[in-house]
Amino acid sequence: MSSITDVGGIRVGQHHRLDPDATLGAGWATGTTVVLTPPGTVGAVDGRGGAPGTRETDLLEPSNSVRHVDAVVLTGGSAYGLAAADGVMAWLEQQGRGVALDGGVVPIVPSAVIFDLPVGAWACRPTAEFGYAAAQSAGVEVALGSVGAGTGARVGVLKGGVGTASTVLDSGVTVGALVVVNSAGEAFDTRTGLPWMAEHIGEFGLVAPPADQIAAYAERHAESSWLNTTIAVVATDAVLSKAACRRVAVAAHDGLARTLRPCHTPLDGDTVFALATGAVEVPPDPETPASMSPEVPLVTAIGAAAADCLARAVLIGVLSAQPAAGIPTYRSLLPGAFPREEVR
Repeated sequence: MSSITDVGGIRVGQHHRLDPDATLGAGWATGTTVVLTPPGTVGAVDGRGGAPGTRETDLLEPSNSVRHVDAVVLTGGSAYGLAAADGVMAWLEQQGRGVALDGGVVPIVPSAVIFDLPVGAWACRPTAEFGYAAAQSAGVEVALGSVGAGTGARVGVLKGGVGTASTVLDSGVTVGALVVVNSAGEAFDTRTGLPWMAEHIGEFGLVAPPADQIAAYAERHAESSWLNTTIAVVATDAVLSKAACRRVAVAAHDGLARTLRPCHTPLDGDTVFALATGAVEVPPDPETPASMSPEVPLVTAIGAAAADCLARAVLIGVLSAQPAAGIPTYRSLLPGAFPREEVR
């Protein structure tokens, strides 16, 4: 399976709590996902939703001073869940990671949250302990579906979750994405029961489900919530400036727009972080006009790949979701879309 950790040095850790008997509105169903970066990683962010819950994102503006990011936190718990970043900072401080100053270091940990409080319970939300545990567990393997920050996630009326994907460009640059899908919009057309992006139907082995299953899916739309957010990280091993990372984050949002309808609404907090580890230097294209940044061709290619990876990661996250808090999964509500495998 391709993953954001195919970008060398990127590691992902996750921690969650899910009560076996949790029901919608009662019991633990939330968690935290952490993306750790190698030293010297440049970061930026772009938010397109009208109701973001974030921390340290102003620092990532290209005009601001700090370039390097030590970790990115994606977490449940709405604004309360931002406390998970405290635990990640504590772990990074123990590793000596952060802006070095007289007397110690200050880890740079931009963060974003999803609104999952109604799925579990308002009193059940990630704390600093969640962030510390997620950072401590980080590695190259990335669990999918109802894990980490995706534990209490929804996509429309279905269970959402964590997804990841990557690709390698002709230049040798690797691009990856990790997403927590918790959208107000749907990832599947209620008329067909299949993804909006038709080119992915064959990739995931899907077929049109029976009409009665499509009807049951459409009828559940009265249960939709408009208080949702999809948050993501895209990463590359290319050398990019902070401004170039921002353009990659902007382009990556296209992956959300292709797979989730609607997205970027006034009540979403849709936010995408972009990271560049700087391990691979691509010579500038000599055909680039002298009046333009020499990064333009590379940023264009990486941005397009980031959008493609993010779109695939969204579908992987939703198709990998496991039941939680009584929310049906795509596999359980439309089993006829999987003709050649046992429904999970």
